[in-house]
Amino acid sequence: MGVVASGYGDLDTQLPGGGWPARVLTELLLPRAGVGELRLLAPALSALQQQQRSLMWFDPPAAPCAWVLAALGIDLRQLVIVQSRQAVLGRVKGAARRQLPAADVLWALEQALKSGHLGAAVAWLPARLPADALRRLQLAAQAHDGPVFLLRDVQERSRPSAAPLRLLLSSAGPDLLRVALLKRRGPPLADALTLALPAVLSAPALARAHRLAEVKLALRSDTVQPAPAA
Repeated sequence: MGVVASGYGDLDTQLPGGGWPARVLTELLLPRAGVGELRLLAPALSALQQQQRSLMWFDPPAAPCAWVLAALGIDLRQLVIVQSRQAVLGRVKGAARRQLPAADVLWALEQALKSGHLGAAVAWLPARLPADALRRLQLAAQAHDGPVFLLRDVQERSRPSAAPLRLLLSSAGPDLLRVALLKRRGPPLADALTLALPAVLSAPALARAHRLAEVKLALRSDTVQPAPAA
């Protein structure tokens, strides 16, 4: 397969090979869940499902919203969610669900990648994961002809990672996502990209979000005053 187009032309231009790479780990670092990471991945995940390839999600931090996923083109009939027993998630109608002890989720991910039957895997990993665990996942990913996305806290940025591709995601405003490429094959990317995500807010809600962003920007500007001349 090689790569899967991300659905964002500006991003594909910067990704090695022109899309999300197969057979390697792609690490997405987030300040918090819900900055737009699923909307970023949705075009590629949907395209894989259209090839009759299934998805597996491991330990999402909250129950995915079925109608939002459907609006993004995700077929719940081809989605399996594997969660640790300590996670508290609601039911996602139409998606298969499996529960495992927390320690077994990484093992399940590794075995799923080795199976060669997946379209893509998306895993929300705990902090302070041992480096050898990431190395094992990277070795397993080499047998998986599709992308593997690891979603981790931004604090993991300073820790070494076996993932050949690392991106830092942050909100750039309503329905906008800032993407910085921290690690990739080839030269580093000097400036972050700003991508327009599929809209999930109604027109009135989007207008309120823009007004709130403008107020916050004005408040920050008011608090930064030039130093008095000596």
